[in-house]
Amino acid sequence: MVGSLLARGMLMGLIAALLSYGFLKIAGEPSVDRAIAFEAQMDEAKAQVRKDEAVAKGLPPPVEALEPDLVSRSVQAGIGLLTGVAVYNVAFGGLFALTFALAYGRMGSFGPRLASLLLAVSGFVAVYVVPSLKYPASPPAIGDAATIRIRTALYFAMIVVSLLAMVAAWMVRGRLQGRFGPWDAALIAAGAYLVVVVTVALALPTVNEVPEGFPATVLWQFRVASFGAQFIMWATLAFGFGALAERTLASAGMARIRTMQPGA
Repeated sequence: MVGSLLARGMLMGLIAALLSYGFLKIAGEPSVDRAIAFEAQMDEAKAQVRKDEAVAKGLPPPVEALEPDLVSRSVQAGIGLLTGVAVYNVAFGGLFALTFALAYGRMGSFGPRLASLLLAVSGFVAVYVVPSLKYPASPPAIGDAATIRIRTALYFAMIVVSLLAMVAAWMVRGRLQGRFGPWDAALIAAGAYLVVVVTVALALPTVNEVPEGFPATVLWQFRVASFGAQFIMWATLAFGFGALAERTLASAGMARIRTMQPGA
């Protein structure tokens, strides 16, 4: 049963990867190219400043060493992007299926499709939306290389806190449902989740390393593309995996009925 769900989750992850790749090629890559061009202009401006300072001091202008690209831009935007998106989406598809197998029946008396939808919405909010509101995605040319470790650590810390708070919220809903009813219990759990993530988000340091002069439209387009790719993945898992899980669970139920029949 779990193996079947895992295979279907990875399959839907692969389908989501193909859809996300097509979307990112259209909506994301142009903003990445513009960000890379901005970064190149900044590097040229810094190099010119160093040359002017050297000439003013009567020194020979420094020779700028060009660092060769390990991977060409065409490869990055083609097979590189497809590989990265495929690995990411297939991995998330597998994790989603395993989480569904663990949570189904424990979230409430929901059918497979509704359980898959609720799980996907919860995951989308906890893993992407909330952490991105605190630390939004940024294109190339944004961020100091010296702070990449601390920025990455802060982002993943926000993900962990948000995810644990979401799990706790579902547990609180389950405990309070008998006393307050399903809707009031859900509202209380959602309120508790918001209190936790807002408090942690305010406590964590803010990161703002957008360089002066960086085009606001490029930054907006990149973040919209990032949001769209995530939405496509979670929506595909919500509806596609839900449909496959319903068939899988129905077949497993019929198999159990046949094994329980006399003479089967």
